[in-house]
Amino acid sequence: MADALLDTPCITLGGEHKTLADFAGKALLVVNTASQCGFTPQYQGLEGLWQQYQGEGLVVLGFPCNQFGKQEPGDAREIAQFCELNFGVTFPLFRKVEVNGPATHPLFAELKRRAPGVLGTQKIKWNFTKFLFDPATGKVTRYAPATKPQALKADIERLLSR
Repeated sequence: MADALLDTPCITLGGEHKTLADFAGKALLVVNTASQCGFTPQYQGLEGLWQQYQGEGLVVLGFPCNQFGKQEPGDAREIAQFCELNFGVTFPLFRKVEVNGPATHPLFAELKRRAPGVLGTQKIKWNFTKFLFDPATGKVTRYAPATKPQALKADIERLLSR
């Protein structure tokens, strides 16, 4: 059975074309990120989750977004350099996307459809909104920008223990 989420085309910061199906069978933590946001230090926590759980089947995927306060102005090279130098990011990062509005990337349209926000809204409120995808069920759980990556550990462990 085809899955709209897994079949969505994405481009890495390095220009490589991928779909989430390239990570088939893995739990996915998808995050819209930004380099100049108050939540930017969460890159460190995201990298910690990646380092701790990648061997057990978690993939952290970062999607830079410049829609909130123009907090991701850089190009692909600048974003990659910033993340590596400041936070030691090694998890996959993708080209900038829009997460709201008419140019919403199809991945985020599908994530928002599966996991609406407060009161059923599909709009993403800010950078570092997190979506945890369960490959067994297709279920997506949404977490607010202020939710620190470490707070997801119990949910990630529950997902990976199946």
